Amino acid sequence: MKRIALIDIVGLSSSVIGEHTPFIEKFIKQNKLRKIKPVLPALTTSAQTTYLTGVAPSEHGIVGNGWYDHTDSEIKFWKQSNKLVQGENIWVTGKKKNADFTCAQMFWWYNMYNDADFSATPRPNYLADGRKMPDCYAYPSTLRDELTEKFGKFPLFNFWGPNANITSSNWIAESAMYVEEKHQPTLNLVYLPHLDYCLQKYGPKGENVPAELKQIDELVERMVTFFQKRNVEVVLLSEYGIGPVNQPIHINRILRKEGLIDIRIERGLELLDAGASEAFAVADHQIAHVYTKTSETKDKLKALLAKVPGVAKVLDKEGQKAYHIDHDRSGDLVLLADKNAWFTYYFWEDDAVAPDYARMVDIHKKPGYDPVEMFMTSKSRAIGKLILKKIGFAAVLDITPLDATLVKGSHGIVDVDEEYYPILIGNFDDLDETVDPTSIKQLLLNKIFVNQKVEEITVSQ
Repeated sequence: MKRIALIDIVGLSSSVIGEHTPFIEKFIKQNKLRKIKPVLPALTTSAQTTYLTGVAPSEHGIVGNGWYDHTDSEIKFWKQSNKLVQGENIWVTGKKKNADFTCAQMFWWYNMYNDADFSATPRPNYLADGRKMPDCYAYPSTLRDELTEKFGKFPLFNFWGPNANITSSNWIAESAMYVEEKHQPTLNLVYLPHLDYCLQKYGPKGENVPAELKQIDELVERMVTFFQKRNVEVVLLSEYGIGPVNQPIHINRILRKEGLIDIRIERGLELLDAGASEAFAVADHQIAHVYTKTSETKDKLKALLAKVPGVAKVLDKEGQKAYHIDHDRSGDLVLLADKNAWFTYYFWEDDAVAPDYARMVDIHKKPGYDPVEMFMTSKSRAIGKLILKKIGFAAVLDITPLDATLVKGSHGIVDVDEEYYPILIGNFDDLDETVDPTSIKQLLLNKIFVNQKVEEITVSQ
């Protein structure tokens, strides 16, 4: 078996490769760049799961980073159990081909209870006094202790939020190289999230982006050099490109004006009650799943939402089939934004009664994705709150602004210019210039089991 390191450089697309990424350009010349048709939705969890299972969201069930759980009547985001994936992962298929096949899943998503040989994923400790402590979950459990002892605690607050930066990608890279040195997995899946932060904050042409590109390029060079010295073939890919946006769409506020959203008041603040609502939207970057109680409401909204500025398409269950996103978890309607637009989760009409979590980094309580968490109202306020916490006072870290216009980059749709397509860079023969995302799993297996008969493993069409 040939050993492979698959490095996922989130947000990398042709739009940002150039003078500020000299090593990646050199790597392309030594191999070849191909574009990947974006998965709908072009989001982390959906794209990664499509690559690893070889089937579309309509089959594997990961229709977004979050969705509405009809049984619990709750909107759930960023769950980590691999039991949610309804497809066969590449490491399961690999072991069927050869029992000696091993896989390390270093921070790719759905990374708990997944039967991979080695894995690590963000998992903070939530203490009884309300504090959130940086940490990670790993398998085997001793791996967490080894990584922590060698590299310090996983830098959670540099992984997401206003302090997100190259630190977390460096930590992940070091942990992946450590696993290679100790265990030599057949397939090492490595997730480098760095570009995801800056490209959403500043947009692909932002003045701060060149320095960020240089940082990720240097890290990729270090990793590629390391793996190649160990006779591990490196393949680079991304999940999506990030395009410029300037139009937030407050989809739940639109539904509220139609009298379809149910609001509860607690401590003088408003909360969205999804289970009691006639209709509501789960906003997720440039797509939104709209769930309705009745077919009459769905039919009414299909016509109404098609007229909303910034909404490019409204897909009912039949329309979802063409995009391979028709699944029980999908909304009754799936909205796709225009290229320059994205969906907020905001449902309140007055910031004075916004829920307390709206001003915090809280990815699990919010009924939708919130990229504004990457900004902060003021550093001095944040420092003051942290000081209060350290000396023992209960202090809410309410530093997230409520200004959606701050966000300059987004992703999620598939009808984008090709410069924003995700990319595949590696030594592959006889491939078209653009490849289907469902073929990635099989392409990797063909490369790993290169000496097997061609008819045993064929590229899916």
